[in-house]
Amino acid sequence: MATVAPVASGKPKGGTLRIGMEGGSATDSLDPRTYSDSVMIAAALTVMNGLVEFDAAGNPTGELLESWEAKAGAAEWIFNVRQGITFSNGKTLDADDIIYSIGIHRGESKSPAKGILEPITEIKKLGDSQISIKLASGNADLPVLLGDYHLMVVPKDFTDWEKPIGTGAYTLESFEPGVRLVFKNRGGYWKKDRGNFDMVEIRNIQDPAARTAALQSGEVDAVNRLDPRTVDALMKDPNLNIVRTKGTGNRFCFVSRVTEAPYDNKDLRLALKWGIDREQIIKQVYNGYAVPGNDHTLDALNPYYNTKMAQRVYDPDKAAFHFKKSGITSAFELQTSEGAWGSAVDCAQIYQESLKKAGITMGVNKVSADGYWDNVWLKVPFCAVYWGRRLSADQVFRQIYGSASDWNDSNWKVPAFDDLVMNAAVELDNAKRTEMYFTCQEMIAEDGGMICFAITDYLDGYSKKVMGTEPHARYDLNDDRISEKGWFA
Repeated sequence: MATVAPVASGKPKGGTLRIGMEGGSATDSLDPRTYSDSVMIAAALTVMNGLVEFDAAGNPTGELLESWEAKAGAAEWIFNVRQGITFSNGKTLDADDIIYSIGIHRGESKSPAKGILEPITEIKKLGDSQISIKLASGNADLPVLLGDYHLMVVPKDFTDWEKPIGTGAYTLESFEPGVRLVFKNRGGYWKKDRGNFDMVEIRNIQDPAARTAALQSGEVDAVNRLDPRTVDALMKDPNLNIVRTKGTGNRFCFVSRVTEAPYDNKDLRLALKWGIDREQIIKQVYNGYAVPGNDHTLDALNPYYNTKMAQRVYDPDKAAFHFKKSGITSAFELQTSEGAWGSAVDCAQIYQESLKKAGITMGVNKVSADGYWDNVWLKVPFCAVYWGRRLSADQVFRQIYGSASDWNDSNWKVPAFDDLVMNAAVELDNAKRTEMYFTCQEMIAEDGGMICFAITDYLDGYSKKVMGTEPHARYDLNDDRISEKGWFA
């Protein structure tokens, strides 16, 4: 480890942070229009900055967009671009870079962020350090939406994603997709108390047992997604710091595409929802470090979570009733893999057994972990999917269930739902807005193709020498920014 020298902020500089992460693939790219999992999000935030950051509680704060103001009705916004920031190639950040970095996700783009940006009708440069954004209708959540992790900032007209240029604390030294990334501190980071390591290495370690072993042996300094079945024992290790973030973790789901047989049959979808034993999965697979999902991805910490909707529980009789009513006699299967998440196969096998008790036979096809998100997700009729936390209900509904979203993995497209989401975004009466969002959740849970059966706690593991490991309301590893926020004691 390099020599550590104290700085004015009181946080020591130096050393190489080695992170072992689940969430990478051989098909990974640093093009922000392709990000779908944690490794590339963490990598991007090591080299680049976003438009908006979130504090530990999940409130939007300025990053490269320093501040903002909405005009009456929230259909027009003024954003101030942070001044005095330089890219790693020496260029000074200006409004043109911001407009370009948003624009690559619009129009004909296949970006997952396209759906949340669709309401934008105009982005205009008001000066070198100011832009305006006009929306088709008002939305008080616009700054939250602009904090989406795909919206990384690069210089205007930049296209060489193998050699990314950003305003982050580090530059990319090497990249082996699905294996590792290495970064070097470029010095003079504009966030004076961050970017404290000399080097950062992110290793893709999909297997949770291998990640844990690497942490315990000192091969890595930090890991994400600890196996909940081993956490109690790891908490007793004096050399480790286990960070738990309750109720904000990944949403684990089995998703069917409702436009493809046999999942175009609503009764089959209901049978599959009633036929999963959520509590058994939470007990056996997650050791209690999770809560049951209710077939949509909003969590109980969101102010618009539907508290009136009954929690769906395992009911083999109801599952059998709907399955019989469906008239389905053809075979069907669930595709699953450790590439979806580390315990996805275990969950699928428990699900298969719980369906059997309802007289429903479901095949389980374990497929390759490599390239899962490119080759299976959005491609097959029924598969394992996880979703990370989104802080805005509007973003959840637009990006995961909206008709315009390329990430609508159930292909559930309902104009009445889209209209409700749009109307809720402009509704200034919070009680009315709440009722609209409650209805959105009811529509998804009753009619959609998603079986969201568990929302886990984030469980990070660190060497005791790593500081800056606070829990975060959005993602694990301190919002996937431990390389930026951390330091060695």
